[in-house]
Amino acid sequence: MREKWSSRSAFILAAIGSAVGLGNAWRFPGLAAKYGGGAFLFVYLIAMLVIGIPLLMMEISVARYTRQGAPGSMRALNKKTEGIGWLAVSNGIGISIYYAAVFAWVILMFVMSYKFMGLTGNTEGASSLWATTIKTTGTTEGFTTISWPVVGCLIAAWALCYVCIRNGTTTVGKVVKYTVSLPVICLLIMAVRGVMMPHAMSGFAKLFIPNWSALADSNLWVDAIGQVFYSLSTSMAIMFAYGSFLDDDTNIVIDTIIISFSDMFISILAGIVMFTTMAGVGMLDNMSASGIATAFIIYPQAIVKISDSPVFNMIFAFIFYFCLITLAIDSLFSIIEGISTAVSDKFKLSKKKTTLTICLVEGVISLIYVTGAGLAILDIVDYFINSYTLIITGILEMIAAGWFFKTTKILDELNRNTKGFKMPKWWFIPSIKVISPVVLIGLFAWNLYNLIHGGGVYGAKDGYSLKANIIFGWCVVGLILCSGLIVKLIVKIKSSKGFVEDDKSWDDLKKA
Repeated sequence: MREKWSSRSAFILAAIGSAVGLGNAWRFPGLAAKYGGGAFLFVYLIAMLVIGIPLLMMEISVARYTRQGAPGSMRALNKKTEGIGWLAVSNGIGISIYYAAVFAWVILMFVMSYKFMGLTGNTEGASSLWATTIKTTGTTEGFTTISWPVVGCLIAAWALCYVCIRNGTTTVGKVVKYTVSLPVICLLIMAVRGVMMPHAMSGFAKLFIPNWSALADSNLWVDAIGQVFYSLSTSMAIMFAYGSFLDDDTNIVIDTIIISFSDMFISILAGIVMFTTMAGVGMLDNMSASGIATAFIIYPQAIVKISDSPVFNMIFAFIFYFCLITLAIDSLFSIIEGISTAVSDKFKLSKKKTTLTICLVEGVISLIYVTGAGLAILDIVDYFINSYTLIITGILEMIAAGWFFKTTKILDELNRNTKGFKMPKWWFIPSIKVISPVVLIGLFAWNLYNLIHGGGVYGAKDGYSLKANIIFGWCVVGLILCSGLIVKLIVKIKSSKGFVEDDKSWDDLKKA
């Protein structure tokens, strides 16, 4: 019998926890600062309504009906589209391996927060604290240099991840009650402090007052759409897994809207924290769209200037990095849950053993990120997955649902339990069939254009050698795109030993 969420709130909190991650806390404020504050928020909201919500609804509703993870759900739509589900799973594998390293860095900074007590006013010392400890070379050279404190934090990150999901929805439902509420409480505390600082209103003004001329910048539209797409955890198998554990009477329409706008609310709350704090310490123009730079280099400089009290600054650092820990853990274990659900469903394996195996295997691979070359490798892998394979997966998911399947069947499933507001046909179907695929194809083309004509090495992410881009970028993309074929080969081998895979289509599945 398939596991289920213990309650509606457990699912909503788990989905919010997955959607709300480190990108909300550090990338969203940086992009808002870069693109005219309120103008960026305006485009972000449009992208959320037109692309984010319909795609999220599609993944959850299909998974609830099929009771399968991403590959099984896509296979039920059309037997030829199962590979799209494995693309989503492979995205999750690539992302979770490096995300665990980022989580380890956050744990490290939390542990080292006591050092901020001796750094009051010392912005140079604060900004170098992280880079010195992780021993980064800033290049893809330096594999023999290892930061043992980061190794310990990485082991802790994977252990925490497994503990949170070892019993599936049972433990996840208990954990998210705390890991979703605690970062909100931490952000509120930091927001109150930010608002009380001098010049805080200039921070509010920069965040909320639109600079409408910024709308003429095509990069604003690309980054706002990308932020929505990445933030809601679509195209990486998570929401398929979570949707497959839902009861038949779930009101997916309302729940998805709650999830989406909670994600946006927490992003804006994080923006308030960042803008008011940076304004208060006179660093409003120092904000960066790079999450790594913001969390580990720029914001530590702000922390040591928040007050003249070493103890207060230290406590503030502990709160900030604890907030990031609670944001990171939800995102990591939700990705692993998506992978584990897909693999255990396909090969009829024990879910608990599958989860443990995935954590151990990925944990070993993630050790590459604790070397001196780790930061550079992470930068390359993150860029290629987020800019290419994740977008390709989203495009193919919507083409499969919109053109290789009768989209009205998904809409009927989506609206099955709605008593009041229903997802309108004029909103859902055009988005899935036309608008979202076209917009994402444009986003993909723009990223590819910038890669080729970005001013660096042809076909390589700027700042790194072509060799490094091929090994850690294009090879990773190739592996992800071939994942469906790899699974087919494994199934063929297992079939010769008596394994029989599920072969049910949408119409074969009967609801109780």
